[in-house]
Amino acid sequence: MSNAVDIRTLEAVSEEPVSRQERKQRTRQALLDTALDLLADRPFATLSLREVAKGAGLVPTAFYRHFASMEELGVALVEEATGTLRGMMRSARTDPDTYQGMISASVATVHQFVRAHEDHFRFLTRERYGGGPLARSIAVELRMFSGDLAIDLARFAPLRAWSTEDLHMLADLIVSAMITTTIELLEARPGEDAKITGTAEKRLRLILLGIPHWKSA
Repeated sequence: MSNAVDIRTLEAVSEEPVSRQERKQRTRQALLDTALDLLADRPFATLSLREVAKGAGLVPTAFYRHFASMEELGVALVEEATGTLRGMMRSARTDPDTYQGMISASVATVHQFVRAHEDHFRFLTRERYGGGPLARSIAVELRMFSGDLAIDLARFAPLRAWSTEDLHMLADLIVSAMITTTIELLEARPGEDAKITGTAEKRLRLILLGIPHWKSA
């Protein structure tokens, strides 16, 4: 038996089989990745199904095996961008026992995630006020962020007597401040990150300074 045959045989044996479901998931991810690449400097409304399918190496009709429409793909991009971040933010807020600890951990997590996923966040900030299903999906995700944060804030002793409405109001203020930080990071020039994250921490401390003076109804 020749060496060439031996090599081919070894390769065939070592190659892990890929299930139909795994292939489908890979193709779906290829469509999402292609769409995100194409959205680097343009709004989602200008993106066509045909060019996304072509970029992923598919015929246009194969697109519908993974998404019912371009709007559904866009919503999936929103969920992909925010789902992991929500989990990371919850983890960052789990251990700190002080406001400052929570602030520092949250700002560090946002900084890390935005820098690792800039294309996702440019897409989110661009589409947030664009109207339609994407804007609604982004609004839902932001409400979920605020809801998660309101639950975490309630474990701090000074906030345990606050009403649910007031906890959500405080959470909305914090989420808005973090959105501002995200935009600043995306627009930053090289070397400005430390200044931006420092300002982000001060901005959140300023918001939280009002807590001892607020009387929840």
